[in-house]
Amino acid sequence: MTTGLLAHDAEEFLAHLRHARGLSDQSVRAYGGDLDTLVAFVRGRIDGEPETAGLDLETLRDWLWASTEQGLARSTIARRSASARGLTRWLHESGRLPLDPGARLRAPKAESRLPRVLTRAQIDDLLDGLAASASTGDPSARRDLAVVELLYGSGLRVGELVGCDVGDVDLERLTVRVVGKGAKQRIVPFGVPAAATLGSYLEKARPVLARAEGADATAFFLGASGRRLGTRAVYSLVARLLESIPGTGPAGPHALRHTAATHLLDGGADLRAVQELLGHASLGTTQIYTHVSTERLRESYRTAHPRA
Repeated sequence: MTTGLLAHDAEEFLAHLRHARGLSDQSVRAYGGDLDTLVAFVRGRIDGEPETAGLDLETLRDWLWASTEQGLARSTIARRSASARGLTRWLHESGRLPLDPGARLRAPKAESRLPRVLTRAQIDDLLDGLAASASTGDPSARRDLAVVELLYGSGLRVGELVGCDVGDVDLERLTVRVVGKGAKQRIVPFGVPAAATLGSYLEKARPVLARAEGADATAFFLGASGRRLGTRAVYSLVARLLESIPGTGPAGPHALRHTAATHLLDGGADLRAVQELLGHASLGTTQIYTHVSTERLRESYRTAHPRA
């Protein structure tokens, strides 16, 4: 058995997630943030740098308890627990720990919340507003319309969208090739309205954005600097658009993904077809949208039926 400093081994684990397991940069950052707090917690209990050999179940439980005392949400505590279990399992499998102390680690279940879903009318109003801005000819406005049309029209994750290259979008076949979680590639369809806005962006907006010095020649969506559009810019765009629309839940790009999936099921799409479209490894992940559709039906019944 080999052992070393906990901070160093945690970095090795993150490298394993990135290169061996193919996790996205966003997922690796989430793991890294959790493990940074764990290392800092252990460091605060001893003199000097903590060693991996000293990591035990009691320490992990104390760390989660301290996180709870900070008032963090149950979902955050559950995520930290999962990050720690992933680390200790890898430490054991790689010979850095004789036993896996995280195997018995438990955390409160994350709060069960239905995802935020926009109505058809809300989506139409949102897209109409973007189309009005795009009609002025502003290249960034044309891009923003194309971004939202593709997010809603295909149900892509934001990381998949910004990772698209020009060659990945087929306007004739109405498909886009993306790389999802676990570096899995899939072909996703989109509709005629999305194709029209994407074509307009490619013809009239992207060439303008690409004039910037050092512009990215391959990225499909470009920012004002000519470089590949980032996830933060897309989050800011969608959050700004959703802030005036009634509803609860996170106001980010995932709301458009949730909305696309729910509208597909509302329209009669097969659950497994939606699973394939979204790139979910498990059908159980997709089934959350059946609960959303059922809840929307109940709400319609409660508000419309005279004997509800």
